Amino acid sequence: MRTALLSLAVTAALGLPGCSPAPLAAPIDQTLAAPAPQSPAGMRLYALQTGRMYSRAAFAFKGGRFGDRRVFVAGGILVQHPRGTLLFDAGFGPGVEAHRKTSPWLLRVTTKYDRQTSVADQLTAAGIAPSALTAVVLTHAHWDHVSGLETLPGTPVWVTRDELAFVRGPDASTALARRLGTASYVAYDFPDGPYLGFARSRDVFGDGSVVLVPSPGHTPGSIVAFVATPDGKRYALIGDTAWQREGVDLPAEKPWVARGVDDDRAATRAMLIRLHQIKAAMPDLIIVPAHDSRVWATLPKLSSTPAAG
Repeated sequence: MRTALLSLAVTAALGLPGCSPAPLAAPIDQTLAAPAPQSPAGMRLYALQTGRMYSRAAFAFKGGRFGDRRVFVAGGILVQHPRGTLLFDAGFGPGVEAHRKTSPWLLRVTTKYDRQTSVADQLTAAGIAPSALTAVVLTHAHWDHVSGLETLPGTPVWVTRDELAFVRGPDASTALARRLGTASYVAYDFPDGPYLGFARSRDVFGDGSVVLVPSPGHTPGSIVAFVATPDGKRYALIGDTAWQREGVDLPAEKPWVARGVDDDRAATRAMLIRLHQIKAAMPDLIIVPAHDSRVWATLPKLSSTPAAG
């Protein structure tokens, strides 16, 4: 039965109209420019991988090949700053087997997964008390981004006001976020001015090193986090606006069969085009989709001994 269902899904992904490998039109925007950040010397960024899901490019972006196997990571990005420590997304927790049952049917029948060490255990092994986190900042509130919250009780969880309303609503995709409870959720706004073409932003530490912008589409309150580290590297943590880097590089939407995971497809399409334009204006910008193992493999890893600085 599983094989038959998978065959139907593959046929839909590869054969229905609208699934040909045609990149979105993304005209060059010459007006984009990023302000120079003042990233402090003690700032660090680390990738904390908590699990893997195994799928194919055909399910990741429009025009991807079914024969191209892909590893989708799950995890969190730790940003240490002298004024606070932020964890972007929480990855898989120990209860991921039950948590995964809240995910879309198509994902369950087209992917397998492995659970690795939770973010809380990785922090502890590195000499960082999970209770020392300033906040978990969710790029959005889907199951594979909130599962690890079960190991971080009492830690503030920052979400946009639109995302908190989404979590508190009836949508099935945020069932786990509701089940884990919203007592620790803290809603925030974007009080700062334009940033890289986004009309609003939030400069978390006031020095341009971590800037959050609203990127609705995948969910109503999704965000992109721009992080600039003192070694001159700049990152864009884009959550699930694209699952793989081709989504921004081409740019390309998710395939037809998977596009239903996006709350607003037109808004997601517009966000992919905007991110593609930003990348064209800033070629050294490291685009970090939440699930692209190739990108995560290039990011700094948290040591099992306390990090310097």
